[in-house]
Amino acid sequence: MNIIMRKEMSEASIMNKEETERFLNTIDLSAGIPLTEPDRQYYFLRKGRMLVEQKSLAKGRSLTAHSECFGCQMNARDSEKLTGMLECLGYTMTDREEADFVIYNTCTVRENANTRVYGRLGYLHNRKNHNPDMMIALCGCMMEEPHVVETLEHSFSFVSLIFGTHNLYRFPELFVKAWEADSIVVDIEKDNSRIVEGLPNERKFPFKSGINVTYGCNNFCSYCIVPYVRGRERSREPDDIIREITAMASDGVSEVMLLGQNVNSYGKTLDTPVTFAKLLERAAGIDGIRRIRFMTSHPKDLSAELIDVMKSSDKICDHLHLPLQSGSSAVLKAMNRHYTKEQYLGLVDMIRSKIPDISLTTDIIVGFPGETEEDFRETLDVVRRVRFDSAYTFLYSRREGTPAASMPEQIPEETAKERFSRLLAEVQEIGQNVTSRHTGTIQEILVESVNRQDPTLVTGRMRNNTVVHFPGSSDLIGQYVPVLLRESKGFYYIGRKYN
Repeated sequence: MNIIMRKEMSEASIMNKEETERFLNTIDLSAGIPLTEPDRQYYFLRKGRMLVEQKSLAKGRSLTAHSECFGCQMNARDSEKLTGMLECLGYTMTDREEADFVIYNTCTVRENANTRVYGRLGYLHNRKNHNPDMMIALCGCMMEEPHVVETLEHSFSFVSLIFGTHNLYRFPELFVKAWEADSIVVDIEKDNSRIVEGLPNERKFPFKSGINVTYGCNNFCSYCIVPYVRGRERSREPDDIIREITAMASDGVSEVMLLGQNVNSYGKTLDTPVTFAKLLERAAGIDGIRRIRFMTSHPKDLSAELIDVMKSSDKICDHLHLPLQSGSSAVLKAMNRHYTKEQYLGLVDMIRSKIPDISLTTDIIVGFPGETEEDFRETLDVVRRVRFDSAYTFLYSRREGTPAASMPEQIPEETAKERFSRLLAEVQEIGQNVTSRHTGTIQEILVESVNRQDPTLVTGRMRNNTVVHFPGSSDLIGQYVPVLLRESKGFYYIGRKYN
């Protein structure tokens, strides 16, 4: 297989493992380093594999690697790519951190995420003392904060490699550089304009996968660090996305989740603009794809066209994650969300008029700077009127570099926690009542795993994303099974297979 053949295959944005192996074996390291991507990274995959093979031979065993993801679905998808590249390099993946290579794909949306990583690094330092050849790498959003990198270089110099969100595709090249270096390698790329696909990835589930449709974010909500660490929004070309989904379908994927910080604004940055609704229509036409999900949606960009497409397609799941953040129009304005309480409620009315049984989930922040008791009661009012299936509730986390961090009237911790407790009780009671509406019905469940707590049960999801546990064995994983929902347990069901 030559370079021309690989490029033809990469237009589908994916090679299967056999094709990847055949291509890697054709690479001549003496021929010079390619200048174009992703050919350049395949060159370094080949070179890195030789280094790993040599070390494995010297140790008399296979080298192991552990990849851990912190954060959102975008990070999870990135970690699948990292795992795929590590396997190509010749590592055997393990769930244990006592590995020869450990990589943390970090999140920085909230302060406790940073603290957690620092704590884990302390543990890894002890492991490295027992295995001096151990390599430790850090990537992801946290690495895009200059003060974090400065702390790591000063206090965690045993780390081998640090890179960010914009150059994840260059991991093979950076891996080789770190392998050959005597000190920590730091490579934080500021140019976020490039989108490079077509590198190996290893899906967590063989039957379902996420796929990036956009990278970055243009919203600049005043509390959010994401636009600063993920960069400005870029949309992938629709033909590339459709080719990748088609390739996934041919490889056994039946459920896809289209991913972006704000999927509803997809296509606006393309030379020829395309709406997200049109992209969904095309994805729904792909043979082999049975379920389509997407997240996250921003209320300001959600269109009636999108809801019409959801209503018209049996493949697009009846679930919409629509972050509210606050029910107060005054707080929403301070958050730079670009909608009011009334506009959000009007949007919900429109959605439910077209898809009455849709599952609505949301995000809510408590304790935003300047939030009054009346503002908080406005949030409770929206929760009671919308009646979300579930809500992810968060205490406001002050993030350095965001406008909200320097706003006056930062809310005292005890006040924020008291409001958080009241909100949590409200959303849990409502969510339990709303979720139970399907009790006694037969629903199609995509089985994902054997239940962790009870190995006699399997766990899967309904079309609306609700979790269901029922008696079964591992041979059901990846199958769509009719299940009678016998009992609602709040946010999940206990059922039995319906014959």
